[in-house]
Amino acid sequence: VLRSLGIPTHIITNFNSAHNRNINLSIDKYIDASGKTLHLTEDSVWDSLFYLPYMNFHVWNESWFIRRDLGSFYDGWHVLDATPQERSKGIYQCGPASTKAIKEGDVNLDYDSSFVFAAVNADCVTWIHYSNKRKGRIYSDTRKIGKFISTKAVGTNSRVDVTANYKYPEVKEMSFNISCSQYKNSLMDDRKILVT
Repeated sequence: VLRSLGIPTHIITNFNSAHNRNINLSIDKYIDASGKTLHLTEDSVWDSLFYLPYMNFHVWNESWFIRRDLGSFYDGWHVLDATPQERSKGIYQCGPASTKAIKEGDVNLDYDSSFVFAAVNADCVTWIHYSNKRKGRIYSDTRKIGKFISTKAVGTNSRVDVTANYKYPEVKEMSFNISCSQYKNSLMDDRKILVT
């Protein structure tokens, strides 16, 4: 429909797309002491129609808009999801959320930028549930979500990776042997030692 109105539009596929109901950037999985999965959360990672662990994705549209309501910085590609799974402002809708806002983490903007931000940036965390009041984190995968965000190339059937439009490259944290005083100084300076 948008193309017929002259609005540039293409389909985006996000592999390992998170469905983070509470927008806390954590897709939580709970297990009991025997390893049995407990259904204590509504978070999930999108599964394909025929569950295949290696084919996990969600699809939405991107359209090009000038956003006078948000300012010129946010002009450009915006996410519109024709199959929203959550209510937004009382109705089932998702978008138009600026891809620039998603990349920059501007999650307080209207039109579901926080939901899309979580879809491409959430962590997958496994918890062992000991009792109603006690749980412990046993595994965390910070790199699983938002992989190979893609669209189709113009004029060919090739895939174009647009992940960089949604998120900055993942950084690799490395441990270093440093003295206690160096560590304290780094905390006071609010610096992190990161290698990209």
